[in-house]
Amino acid sequence: MTTRRRPNVLAGLGSLIWLLVVGLPLYVMLAATLQTRADYAESGPLGWPAHLTLQNYLDDFSSGFGQYFLNTVIVTLSVVAIVLAVVPPLSYAIVRSRGRITTGVFRLFLLGLAIPAQAVIVPMFYVISKAGLYDNLLGVILPTAAFSLPVCALILTGVMRDITPELYEAMAMDGAPPWRVFLQLVLPLSKGGLSTITVFAALQAWNGFLFPLVLTQSDDTKVITLGLYNFQTQYGVNVPGLLAAVVLSMLPILLVYLFARRALVQGLMGVGGK
Repeated sequence: MTTRRRPNVLAGLGSLIWLLVVGLPLYVMLAATLQTRADYAESGPLGWPAHLTLQNYLDDFSSGFGQYFLNTVIVTLSVVAIVLAVVPPLSYAIVRSRGRITTGVFRLFLLGLAIPAQAVIVPMFYVISKAGLYDNLLGVILPTAAFSLPVCALILTGVMRDITPELYEAMAMDGAPPWRVFLQLVLPLSKGGLSTITVFAALQAWNGFLFPLVLTQSDDTKVITLGLYNFQTQYGVNVPGLLAAVVLSMLPILLVYLFARRALVQGLMGVGGK
């Protein structure tokens, strides 16, 4: 005889509550973007749009949001490129080298974890201004990448330490030089860590607010996080337009996470993609 398992009512109820907690804010946000300001004011945040429209998204791009979006993409791709160019060879040198210089550089990077950006924003503004990079996207890219390097180096160093010494010895017996070991052994086995630091750096750059706020001024160099302020006026806030801009700003980084989520979880677990 087969026994029927009783349904877990408490688990189902908990799942339903969690679905409401997660789904209700998403519904409020998406529903608001599909209606006009007049309909939103009449029906409220929980009301279903009486007339569906995509005009809010079109108005966002016509009001300069496209330039902010492009600037954010440039900053994000540049920061990720700098991190991927610097962190993997640095982490490889830290793991394989036992020299004092390499150890000192690693400790210097770890020291950067204890320094918040808010504590150095004044000297950062002075340095960027003296370098002629104020109100320039490069002036935002460089400090954003610099503050992403310590965490990324720590993550990727931990991942590379999981590679067994026997694999290094096998490559050495084949006469492989260090650069070949790095390209053919270390990088393929560090895919999880590379995905992790890519997503982390992209999030840091895409959601950056302090550096763009202090180091830029004109509309030509504004990013998304600053452009959202344009939907607030002295007479009120364009809630449908603001939420449409929020949806547009979420999509790219959400797509990055969806494509890299498996390798991201593996990297955070320290398995190094093996």
